[in-house]
Amino acid sequence: MQTILVCDDDREIVEAISIYLEGEGFAAIKAYDGLEALQIIDAQQVDLIILDVMMPGLDGIRTTLKIREKSNIPIIILSAKSEDNDKILGLNIGADDYISKPFSPLELMARVKSQLRRYNKLGKIGQSASQNIYKCGGLSINDDNKEVYVDDELVKLTPIEYNILLLLVKNPGKVFSINDIYENIWNEEAIGADNTVAVHIRHIREKIEINPKEPRYLKVVWGVGYKVDKQD
Repeated sequence: MQTILVCDDDREIVEAISIYLEGEGFAAIKAYDGLEALQIIDAQQVDLIILDVMMPGLDGIRTTLKIREKSNIPIIILSAKSEDNDKILGLNIGADDYISKPFSPLELMARVKSQLRRYNKLGKIGQSASQNIYKCGGLSINDDNKEVYVDDELVKLTPIEYNILLLLVKNPGKVFSINDIYENIWNEEAIGADNTVAVHIRHIREKIEINPKEPRYLKVVWGVGYKVDKQD
């Protein structure tokens, strides 16, 4: 049974989400502020976190930053529709997805399952190491142990960032539109995906490029999409 941590200062929302999760066969752990969530993560195994942005004390953004210092566990951010800047900031600092309040319980459950499938897939080891190492100049991805190196230095990516970069590196020279990337990585129809993909692309560049404004690896084809060129 996979364990989901639900963190929101609104106890009714936490209770409602927990009921839906348990109905889908998950174990739900409840927290009501960021500090409590961090304590739970340190004390026990958690497979995914549903985290509200606006909370007193340690809010969802700062809690995400703290979690990302030591874990790539999937994080889904909850936010009001008026908090678009917080959504983008959350994705930029390492959240994997967001959903706006009020939300459909069915949509939330679908997003939870999608994130868990993707995260669990990253943990599987391929059969042949020699067939699962992809290189582009000084950029190297070992898909057996899910590690990315730039000039022999390990770079830490979130699961979403890793999957996007792997998709592009495995298809050198091919241009992927924003919709292509979203549908390949999120496995769902791309509706309003521009900000979501752009934030992840920017974050990847900040981690793998010496100068993100003049990228060596992850390049934009204006009006079309993104690509990674083949390099010696």
